[in-house]
Amino acid sequence: MHGCGKSDSVILPRKSANNGVDTSASAEQMEGRTLAKGNSREQTRLRTQRRESLQNDLARVRQIAAKDKEVKFTALWHHVYNIDRLRECYYGLKRKSAKGVDGETWKHYGENLEENLCDLSGRLKRGAYHAKPVRRVYIPKPDGRQRPIGVPALEDKIVQSATAEVLNAIYEIDFKSFSYGFRPGRGQHDALDALSVGIRWGRVNWVLDADIRSFFDTIDHEWLLKFIEHRISDKRVLRHIKKWLLAGVLEDGKIWQAEYGTPQGGSLSPLLANIYLHYSLDIWADIWRKKTAKGEMLIVRFADDSVFGFQYRSDAERFLEDMKKRFARFHLELNAEKTRLIEFGRFAAGNRAGRGEGKPEIFDFLGFTHMCDKTRTGKFIVLRRTKRKRVQAKLKEIKIELRRRMHEPVYEVGQWLASVLRGHYQYYGVPRNIASLQSFYHQVIWLWRRALMRRSQKGWISWEQMDRRIKRWLPRPTILHPYPEQRLHVTT
Repeated sequence: MHGCGKSDSVILPRKSANNGVDTSASAEQMEGRTLAKGNSREQTRLRTQRRESLQNDLARVRQIAAKDKEVKFTALWHHVYNIDRLRECYYGLKRKSAKGVDGETWKHYGENLEENLCDLSGRLKRGAYHAKPVRRVYIPKPDGRQRPIGVPALEDKIVQSATAEVLNAIYEIDFKSFSYGFRPGRGQHDALDALSVGIRWGRVNWVLDADIRSFFDTIDHEWLLKFIEHRISDKRVLRHIKKWLLAGVLEDGKIWQAEYGTPQGGSLSPLLANIYLHYSLDIWADIWRKKTAKGEMLIVRFADDSVFGFQYRSDAERFLEDMKKRFARFHLELNAEKTRLIEFGRFAAGNRAGRGEGKPEIFDFLGFTHMCDKTRTGKFIVLRRTKRKRVQAKLKEIKIELRRRMHEPVYEVGQWLASVLRGHYQYYGVPRNIASLQSFYHQVIWLWRRALMRRSQKGWISWEQMDRRIKRWLPRPTILHPYPEQRLHVTT
């Protein structure tokens, strides 16, 4: 009866009664289930390699990278062509993103997702995967110029996302703490808070606002691959990165290859840009701060936008000249129009007043204009206001969109404007910026009223009627971010 291997377990897994007391005879007991033949009582491994197990694989890579900063990884490609990771990357893409040169959409690719991913994984494994050219599009910049954006094919997006996820496990260990751009768990407001706290509480009297001219278009492929080889020696990873760099750009029906640059818009481009700046700027600047600077020095970098704070002007001027020489070695160049050295800090106003000069100059960083100011008690603070050009550009976009939506139902336009305002508050709602938010709010109201009245020749709308729409749809300005000192958890 109880012979080995003849039957399942005769002991039913006991569950709790519906009244919460197991021993009550009057309680109705829930039905149990026997254990299946041959199954162990504890499952020690997931049946499918889900997100948790994927992260465990990368955790081992991170441990090795942290243990030895000089080790080179020779076997990483199997993490990239893992079907579960490719599936995760597919679902992480934007559903309605622009099409690449292959015309493939997210929805159409997902109709036969498992077959497509198996085929993609097999091609990656046996080396039959070929990168496709990037489709070039242009988007307007706030200054009126056009920003070139590359739109990769859908499969290229998936594979690049998987590659970036694997490489991030290594480079997140190496990257400096003052680098914030395009990194997991870090964002613009982390960089803004670090800059504000560093200037307010550090010995910063001079600020160097540095901008690299056409950075993404001037990255040297040869130097980039040399930098990557410091940590990666898996030839398959290096070969595929070369494929993406040399895949070419499709523009006006013609495909051309560039010796420099990596197209903005690709999933891997931000990581490659950070790797390039890590070796060409960050490591060097950190050593310069420790060995060459005579006073204190602050560094905050977000992608190709960097701000450096100095205690002494001599340090700032010397650093600027040394940085120009350093950049020339790696085919980079500072934008002379946007790179400025200004007097800024808690003593700037007093020093300039003593010399008979005006107020301290201001500088822009990540959409905010930074100014020297004081609290009601006379303490120095860094005042942040929404950048004027950003506001003007956004209002222009809203005006054009309202014109396009002129004959849509009022409630749909109201919902859309509400989402625009919430997004604006979410980014620009920092302490002491309420005046800028209120100004933007009132200008949006004025544009909406103007658009509503243009719907008809007799479409006059009084402010009483407008107020009802405003109260129903448009959220009022609010501060959503804490003070920098309260949220700052990083060291610059």
